[in-house]
Amino acid sequence: MRAATERFKNLDAATDAGYGLLHGCVSGPQEGAMGIHYANGALVGDGALDAARPEALLYEFRNGRYELTGVEYVVIAEAWNAQHEAPPVLMGQLFNYVGAPNRFGLPAFYELHVWAWEANPAGTFADWNPNVSCEDFTADQAPHEGHH
Repeated sequence: MRAATERFKNLDAATDAGYGLLHGCVSGPQEGAMGIHYANGALVGDGALDAARPEALLYEFRNGRYELTGVEYVVIAEAWNAQHEAPPVLMGQLFNYVGAPNRFGLPAFYELHVWAWEANPAGTFADWNPNVSCEDFTADQAPHEGHH
């Protein structure tokens, strides 16, 4: 997974590959955050999972720049359930189910976070990372098309 996402440490490479800012910075109801999501809509909507092609990249805005912290695998539940009898599993980890309506405005989906680039004391596959913060992020830091 790291080999597949190494190039996305550069945000321009991520946007060139079809990833775009999905929301602002997602902070948690408890300590920590998920961070800034850059999602690839084509991958989110394809109903498939590929460890080398995560649907979303997670960043933290820190020290004036975007730092890749991890990835998120996402598959729409209806598409997955139409082809499989059990929820998705990747790297031995069962995905979390998020019903609809949800804060992301998506239909019900399965998701799995993997903190590949930022250690997470809550666990490599936990949703929230206490080492990640939205404190330095404001909408003003969100890169606009062509201004990375």
